[in-house]
Amino acid sequence: MEHDRDIVLWDGDCGFCRRGVRWFEQRDRAHRMRMLPYQEAPSPPMTPELAAECDRALYVLHPDGRRTRAGRAILYMLGVIGHRRAARVLALPPLVWLVELGYWLVARNRHVASRVLFTREPDADR
Repeated sequence: MEHDRDIVLWDGDCGFCRRGVRWFEQRDRAHRMRMLPYQEAPSPPMTPELAAECDRALYVLHPDGRRTRAGRAILYMLGVIGHRRAARVLALPPLVWLVELGYWLVARNRHVASRVLFTREPDADR
């Protein structure tokens, strides 16, 4: 599957993920990213191996074939929506390690995080 913009693969079964994706969609005024639940992604690019990875982390598939995942994918997406300086600074060690640790903690505790973050949007809108 060739594409001319970034494809963001996220867990369509996760309400927390859905609200986060909406937040980015609202700020991606140039429509540089196509948000796609990984459960709905065609093959290619989806493979069983990639689906297993997407169940654990958000992925950005770039038009040139590169892949960015987890905290680094969030930083990339922040840069796309206009927070380039912050994304660049947070991508430097040791800050990027803290970003990845934060991503790992939130990803493994999504249900708790959904009660604390993005609280203005109901989870029942599946």
